[in-house]
Amino acid sequence: MRQNKIHITAPFSSETVQKLRAGDQVLITGTILTARDAAHKRLIESLEKGENLPLNLEQAVIYYTGPSPARPGLPVGSAGPTTSGRMDKYTPTLIEKCKISGMIGKGYRSEEVIESIKKFTVPYLVTLGGAGALIAKSIKKYTVLAYDDLGAEAIAAMEVEDFPAIVAIDVLGNNFYEQGQAPYKEI
Repeated sequence: MRQNKIHITAPFSSETVQKLRAGDQVLITGTILTARDAAHKRLIESLEKGENLPLNLEQAVIYYTGPSPARPGLPVGSAGPTTSGRMDKYTPTLIEKCKISGMIGKGYRSEEVIESIKKFTVPYLVTLGGAGALIAKSIKKYTVLAYDDLGAEAIAAMEVEDFPAIVAIDVLGNNFYEQGQAPYKEI
């Protein structure tokens, strides 16, 4: 299993996602979008009704977070990940219809999401829960783009520099959670 620390740019290019492997440590620079449960629900409802989305998500990297309010002079407060499984019922549709280029959150994903990851070559990355204040240091700018009535759950663009993450499920379906647990299952 590789333990590389790789600098990558968001949105992710197809070349980048093809090279990433489960377990790779990455530092992301560029633009990532925030979207949590409520925003995902609205996006999918709009798609199901045939409505236009409030923004173009093609090639977006979506981070499942709802940052806390910013202290003076900072773009956001704590910005830790939320549990990704809460987005699982929306994720396959979002991957296929919106053609996102990556997802960042925490925790396991359903088999249906893993199949979409492999079919549409969209990696799933994780970052550490409980490290929201540390993660926020990599966020340089925060701009709400859609659903501002949702507050912290609005869709926003975050300009990030050296945002830390680990590839949890790569585009081949390799799963870092399974790899990490394997040695302990042999005991």
